Amino acid sequence: MEMEDQMESQKRRGVQSKEDLISERTGSLGCIGWFIVIMSGLFTALLFPITIWFCVKIVQEYERAVIFRLGRITDRKAKGPGIFFVLPCTDNCVKVDLRTVSFDIPPQEILTKDSVTVSVDGVVYFRVSNPIASVANVSNADFSTRLLAQTTLRNVLGTKNLAELLSDREGIAHSMQSNLDEATDDWGIKVERVEIKDVKLPHQLQRAMAAEAEAAREARAKVIAAEGEMNASRALKEASLVIAESPSALQLRYLQTLNTIAAEKNSTIIFPLPIDVMSHFMRK
Repeated sequence: MEMEDQMESQKRRGVQSKEDLISERTGSLGCIGWFIVIMSGLFTALLFPITIWFCVKIVQEYERAVIFRLGRITDRKAKGPGIFFVLPCTDNCVKVDLRTVSFDIPPQEILTKDSVTVSVDGVVYFRVSNPIASVANVSNADFSTRLLAQTTLRNVLGTKNLAELLSDREGIAHSMQSNLDEATDDWGIKVERVEIKDVKLPHQLQRAMAAEAEAAREARAKVIAAEGEMNASRALKEASLVIAESPSALQLRYLQTLNTIAAEKNSTIIFPLPIDVMSHFMRK
């Protein structure tokens, strides 16, 4: 409970600091600023039929507009979607796209924890969650997120060995997403998903791993064959004991063998000879 309270208090402090930063940027324009705004409004009103085309702005459903008036952000909330009016001489409008953007992380040569060099690439999905922060806090949020994703991929995979890298891709992706989302929160960026696309191993390591896997499969095959021979010998022993209890069972086995051989077209004829007769001649 104490940990949760501390985390909530930290989040509240972060939100308050962001609100304070925005409020500083949306402060008063001053006497000169208001004078310029009033003059711009009068100029717009005098030339209304012409200036109307410069005052009307339209943003799409997936866009938001951040308005700077004399270099300051006019409101804590971005404008849009739809139609709104600006002053042509003092206001500057910056449009921000809120749709989810995806990009590929270029293949990165990474040295794992167990000193194996691998090439790893991935894909990142993110969107703008705070248009004002994405414009005011970073010069290029998209480019900065791409560079940070490459660095984060190297940092996260550098703490993993090769076995973890090949088997725990989902955990690595979640770790990268949390690190990226925390780092880009001040930029107004929300990282929605991170995926590891491909892990390329050196050719020598691939051959060594293939030889190891082949040897392991051969060892398992030999063990399975030995277990089969052991089970077959036990079954033959039990069958011999059953036949020894009834002498007529051996004759029935002969007849069953003849039936099996005669099922196909062949010229082989087998005459069953009792073993007792052969034992009589062997004694002489």
